Amino acid sequence: MDTSICCTVGIEEISATGNVVKKTQHRNLTVTLGRDEFREVQIKICFPKRECKYAVKELLVHKKFVKDGKATIKLPDQKIQFMLSNCPPDKLMMFIKTLQTKLECLKQKGFVSNRSKLFSGKQHEFDEISPLTIKDLQTAHQAKTAASGKLSSLATSSSNAGCDKRKRQNVGDENIPNTQNPKELKRQKLMQDQNRLLHSSKINGISPSKILAKPIHLSKEQTRVLEAVMKGKSIFFTGSAGTGKSFLLKRIIGALPPSHTFATASTGVAACHIGGTTLHSFAGIGSGKAPIQQCIQLASRQKVAQQWKTCKHLIIDEVSMVSGDLFDKLEAVARVIRKSDMPFGGIQLIVCGDFLQLPPVTKGEDVRKFCFQSEAWHKSIELTMELTEVRRQADKHFIDILQHIRKGVCPDSMADKLMDTARNDIQRDGVLATKLCTHKVDVEEINVFKLKTLQGEQRLFAATDSDQVYCQMLNTLCPVPAYLEVKLGAQVMLCKNLDINRGLVNGARGVVIGYEKTNEAYPIVKFVCGVTEVIKPTRWVFKIGGGNTIVRRQVPLKLAWAISIHKSQGMTLDCVEISLGNVFETGQAYVALSRAKSLDGLRLLDFDKKAVRADAKVLAFYRQLDLRSRMMHNGIEDDNEIFMPNPSKFARR
Repeated sequence: MDTSICCTVGIEEISATGNVVKKTQHRNLTVTLGRDEFREVQIKICFPKRECKYAVKELLVHKKFVKDGKATIKLPDQKIQFMLSNCPPDKLMMFIKTLQTKLECLKQKGFVSNRSKLFSGKQHEFDEISPLTIKDLQTAHQAKTAASGKLSSLATSSSNAGCDKRKRQNVGDENIPNTQNPKELKRQKLMQDQNRLLHSSKINGISPSKILAKPIHLSKEQTRVLEAVMKGKSIFFTGSAGTGKSFLLKRIIGALPPSHTFATASTGVAACHIGGTTLHSFAGIGSGKAPIQQCIQLASRQKVAQQWKTCKHLIIDEVSMVSGDLFDKLEAVARVIRKSDMPFGGIQLIVCGDFLQLPPVTKGEDVRKFCFQSEAWHKSIELTMELTEVRRQADKHFIDILQHIRKGVCPDSMADKLMDTARNDIQRDGVLATKLCTHKVDVEEINVFKLKTLQGEQRLFAATDSDQVYCQMLNTLCPVPAYLEVKLGAQVMLCKNLDINRGLVNGARGVVIGYEKTNEAYPIVKFVCGVTEVIKPTRWVFKIGGGNTIVRRQVPLKLAWAISIHKSQGMTLDCVEISLGNVFETGQAYVALSRAKSLDGLRLLDFDKKAVRADAKVLAFYRQLDLRSRMMHNGIEDDNEIFMPNPSKFARR
């Protein structure tokens, strides 16, 4: 429910002059929105042995750090404020919006007078407030519009009154006071504060009204995964490309207390997609190739050890690229540092990925070992669940082709269909197809060469980093470069969700058609979705060791004549050209092809069926998953049971 949250609550009592006279802090308190016997809004805080209720008539909310699970709710008339922290960000966001909207609706109806309450004879009640409705939103919006109009007219009249007073004073009338009534000043200030809060532009980059107008819907499969996570289960959930794995991970992150939740991924690109850090950075054991005792010593450093001890929920995205040996070492390190014999030292694991996509990197003749082959996997992962509903592509025929290629199979009929795309003309309004390459060196050469061939002035946009010491780390984690060079006609790609409803999403393709007429001269980009937009700098915030954060501020674009298949993971591309002649890894062809939204937006060059490969051990793993899933649907097992692979089949194979 959006009407109740559990978090750390700091309670501050404030004097008439605004000073804090008493301050207390409590962990794990439940804060609930409700109504009293007169249907007026109240906040109830449940302490271990008592409850306190606070009537809400005036409200100020500070929500700058709501993304981090922090906010301050101030009740000016009661001279008290609540400082909320370690709250699931998504729940906190909706809690605040519900409180503001319900209070605004109540103000339209009016409050019951104290005299009426005194003689009512009603018993004290507290009912949990109902969820927001369309009617609530409409009422609040109308009130907001009216308040905006009143403030505008008030400002105009105040300005005119000021002019009149000055005129009168100029002609010698010194008896007219040049100050307003203190009560009127206070009323105006409250109106301004309330209006500012109601007009708060964005939370996490998305307007609160848009969040409520278009609520986030999870599929049944995604809901089951989220429910399992909230029950405290250590879970691995998988699915083919485009089934919403990263989307679900973000919802899971938003549902967990941020102080004890660490979001990580095997690569910097994947970590950036979910707003986390790399698994290696969190673990603090370097590359993880050192002997276990040395890894334990590295993880025993004060700041690193504190992270391990604080962590209650560890999220690992793109787990397919994490080796089984590293996973075993991480599990051993967790038990030693946390001084617990439980798997992973008692940490709940939320692991996500598709083993049929990019595998762990191996060098020379090293034997490849996947996570699911490790001892730690079978000790730690309680549930395995699969997402099957593809959302990226709508064409069922294309989805069928991709599902075959994912498993390393490409019949002649499907190969012919893919080769036919070589004739596709996928240029749209000056936006050329992005070429996916197997090697990073090829990407650099193509982008630099194409930029040089363009006529006109080259403009440079430099990033602003919070700490130059971490510049190299930011280059790894952040999807945008420290220095972005563009010209008119440059093919670019958006690297961050700016406005999902308008199609300005991560991976959106466009072309630079001009520059803003200001000193900064930010690029104007025309996107395939039809939107033309001035792209201004935005921020990327990354958590690093010891609970610290580093920030990069940069124009969220990068050159997009070419990108690597590796860097494209998690992206959806409108128009893409793929060369699979140099494929060197299992799953690489599938990752590349599954970036396309449709066959119409795909052009495939030098295609060879030999490029379509899948690892035999991974196929065996997924066959076991399919077998158990079919058994469940046939009623052989309890419907509530979820498949967990047999450790003996994979642990040492």
